[in-house]
Amino acid sequence: MSDNSLRIVWIYPDLLSTYGDQGNALVIERRARQRGLDVARLDVRSDQPIPTSGDIYLIGGGEDRPQRLAAERLRRDGGLHRAVGNGAIVFSVCAGYQILGHEFINDLGQREPGLGLLDVVSVRGEGERCVGDVLADIDPRLGLPPLTGFENHQGVTHLGPTARPFANVRLGKGNGTGDGTEGAYNDTVFGTYMHGPVLARNPLIADLLLKLALDVNALPPTDDRWYEALRNERITAAQQPA
Repeated sequence: MSDNSLRIVWIYPDLLSTYGDQGNALVIERRARQRGLDVARLDVRSDQPIPTSGDIYLIGGGEDRPQRLAAERLRRDGGLHRAVGNGAIVFSVCAGYQILGHEFINDLGQREPGLGLLDVVSVRGEGERCVGDVLADIDPRLGLPPLTGFENHQGVTHLGPTARPFANVRLGKGNGTGDGTEGAYNDTVFGTYMHGPVLARNPLIADLLLKLALDVNALPPTDDRWYEALRNERITAAQQPA
């Protein structure tokens, strides 16, 4: 990767890309290039080391066994920890979100250590699976419009004192705790249960990640007509009576 490139790292597409979350990597890469940025994207398989010099790291969703394998390999590797220590941005979805926490329940029904990059703990829910469209209000400190996405998880994620809720749901279950929260974040690490892929439904989240990585307050405008059509369609659908 060139020293002058914006470096986007997609982590373990062979384990954590079950629900189309690789679309997040495509969206953020395209939106960077639309602004004339030089972008280097690296897809890192689970048998490869995690580079520590990336700017934005993306992790997707996956099923229970691949999630456990991914957590084990990320713990052994240590590269993502070092990257965050260097100031990198991390955006994670569903299984990836749980991996970034302190622990989650694995496919063997055991507590699996996470990476501790987010102050959250995930357990397995006892009720119905959380499935369906979600509409939520993102933390106003992030300056973003409402979140639209699709959730499909049995997990329940509890936030600790240093984790902020990424959003508060109007429709849907979010973290599954019953307190209305969805996802979590700290200064540079973000987690959400939203598929969609979520950055295609919410392009301004992609732009936020770019601004954080570039340490700028604004980006040049780009054509968002396709994204807005998709957003409006999914928001309208979510609000229709069941």
